[in-house]
Amino acid sequence: MHPFQAQVFTAIEKRNDGMLTAPTGSGKTLALALPYLIQYQQRNTKGEGIELIWISPLRSLSQDLCDAIRKAAKILQIDCTVNVRNGDTPQKERERQKRQAPNILITTPETLHLFFAQKKNDRYLNKVKMIVVDEWHELLGSKRGVQTELALSQLRHYNPNALVWGISATIGNIEEARRVLNYKNQNAVHIVAKIKKKMQFKTLMPKEINEYPWAGHLGTKLMHKALPIIEKSKSTLLFTNTRAQTEIWYQYILQAKPEWAGLMAMHHGSLSKEIRMWVEDALHQGNLKLVVCTSSLDLGVDFAPVESVIQVGSPKGVSRVLQRAGRSGHQPGKTSKLYFLPTHSLELIESAALQLAIKHQAVESQQPWLRCFDVLIQFMVTLAVGEGFKEKDLYQRVLETHCYHSIDRDEWEWMLAFIVYGGNMLESYNEFHKVVVEDDLYKVINRRTAMRHRFSVGTIESDFAMFVKMRNGKRLGSIESSFITRLQEGDAFIFTGKVLELVSIEGNTVIARKSHKKKAPIPIWGGGRMSFSNRVSYWLKHMLRNYEDYHYPEMERIQPLLEVQKELSELPYKKGLLLECMKSEEGFHLFCYPIAGRMIHEGMAMLIAYRLSKLKSLTFSIAMNDYGFELLSDEEIPIEEALEEDLFSTKNLIEDIYQSNNFNQMTEKRFVNIASIAGLLFKGMPNQPAKASHLSTHSKLFFNVFQTYEPDNLLLKQAEQEVVYNQLDHKRMLGLFEDIEQEGVCLQYIAKPTPFCFPIMVDRFREVMTTERIEDRIQRMLDA
Repeated sequence: MHPFQAQVFTAIEKRNDGMLTAPTGSGKTLALALPYLIQYQQRNTKGEGIELIWISPLRSLSQDLCDAIRKAAKILQIDCTVNVRNGDTPQKERERQKRQAPNILITTPETLHLFFAQKKNDRYLNKVKMIVVDEWHELLGSKRGVQTELALSQLRHYNPNALVWGISATIGNIEEARRVLNYKNQNAVHIVAKIKKKMQFKTLMPKEINEYPWAGHLGTKLMHKALPIIEKSKSTLLFTNTRAQTEIWYQYILQAKPEWAGLMAMHHGSLSKEIRMWVEDALHQGNLKLVVCTSSLDLGVDFAPVESVIQVGSPKGVSRVLQRAGRSGHQPGKTSKLYFLPTHSLELIESAALQLAIKHQAVESQQPWLRCFDVLIQFMVTLAVGEGFKEKDLYQRVLETHCYHSIDRDEWEWMLAFIVYGGNMLESYNEFHKVVVEDDLYKVINRRTAMRHRFSVGTIESDFAMFVKMRNGKRLGSIESSFITRLQEGDAFIFTGKVLELVSIEGNTVIARKSHKKKAPIPIWGGGRMSFSNRVSYWLKHMLRNYEDYHYPEMERIQPLLEVQKELSELPYKKGLLLECMKSEEGFHLFCYPIAGRMIHEGMAMLIAYRLSKLKSLTFSIAMNDYGFELLSDEEIPIEEALEEDLFSTKNLIEDIYQSNNFNQMTEKRFVNIASIAGLLFKGMPNQPAKASHLSTHSKLFFNVFQTYEPDNLLLKQAEQEVVYNQLDHKRMLGLFEDIEQEGVCLQYIAKPTPFCFPIMVDRFREVMTTERIEDRIQRMLDA
């Protein structure tokens, strides 16, 4: 037993809440499962009902946890039952659990909330003695973390003495993470495992940097370097950042190694649960040589046969690269092996910066969410669908959570009115009269309302999807409607690693069959454009400022490209924030390189465009990537005058964001998800999802009505706040502008595209519909 495991055991014996921070593969699960199992054994009575609830963010992680705890119980000869309950649990198993509840239940935040929506739910949950929240660092920075906070509050309502423990990897604000989880008990202990996980980090580099693309997102030019690693490893996980990229890499590798058919598979969130579970089981048993995957296999899953991890393209975060590396050597004392495969030249700098960040243990913080009215409204209706709630009692419990500690009575009354009769704006529509009040008890009595709500519980943002089925009825997964509706019957497309032919579209179901075609388009799923974290941004800037001082092989390899950049312009952050101005046949370009990530750049581009337009009436096209952004206009941009007028001033920053051209559009887009969580939009039944066009129309209608007639609507205000403080990260943007004011600006006029502006222009080409091949446009631009 490790010292940290003994510390956890002692803390639980003393009835302490707490947080455990430990590296992957060090025995975190057993540290918290064993104390319960031993106490269960010492009671010498078979437990009745659920005593330990283990909250896990991923369904793939849940089964792995279940197997590990069952194995420990079997070794200790402890007769207790362990079950998984989530969206993949078959109906037959759910019914069995209802008749005979397990002693240990492993579940997700969404499924736990569904328990609260059941009648007489307290009979399942009033015996809970301990709650463990796994991978808390992953939940904390999302609304699923808010769901978890509310779930903990409700479980402690059933049993105030239940212990609450969290398991977390190291994050930049770990003490804040502990305080959020144990908000009601600030004396909770924090136990840190003093175990250093060994890790090997190697970059797969092109032989000649001049032959490697300046921009791109595939990385298949270096596939020949990845194949030997896969060949010599017992099992390998190859991580990509998007589901489309996963499908592409699977096809390329299969073409290069047809003999691996049957030994390799794919895993991503749009595949059916049957396919995902088959892949996970095959990985556990060591039957797969390679799995090409996305973040669906990021967290804590223990696949002992995995010896190597290959990361294709930027992982965008220090924590993410450590998490993915930890999927290999996932045992105490083993070394994790990660191979970084850059998709374009600039990612070599990022590789060096990541290694430097890992050396300094500079992992990201996860900021907890505040005042999420949509999640609270959903929770209130959930309780009303179940046993109902007394509003004064619930209000006090809600105030004891971190997310809602600051809500006042007026806001609470607004939410009560919203769930009872839709608030002032929707009072005339019976559809929004969801909750009734009888003897001070708020409850849902309409069966249709209750059924629709149960199918809507959750906070995960998702695009409108269509189910893909073979003609024999086999379900393959889901695909976004924006892609599939562009195809005609008989057209081919690639999905689950196979070339399929579109037979027909029946409602929201795509009927397909195998195609004999060799090539076909690959679906593009939303959510694939992750943004640099603040830690990656910091160390990239540091590396560019001081690259002569570091002798990483990646920096030596990319040296010729940096020389080209200096010859044509200047290096970003060598002399302050770099701005590049260029005139082309397209118009007048302004490139800016904050190197702060795509999401920050979206807000900055919007803000700078607004400030420039106050000097001169201009229309801009905006493009961005993680390194910078481009403003393109058909008229000359008055950049020198704007700099004299303090273009990057921190003064009136928030006010200018609100006034900028795209802010209302961004708020409206954000409102769609908020309205869905709060129950304004119903996305339909599992087999009959609502049409995307209907949901979009209804959302826009609500948004416009609230803006016009109820500007203080809490959901509307929440959408604005989420854009400013979460999406655009106002705090981080303010710090960036303060740095620019201090360090100054380096303005360069360039005659042709530089290595840093080129990728941004290529991204813009991809977004524009044109009959000209992108390769021809790029070559014409380089020859100019």
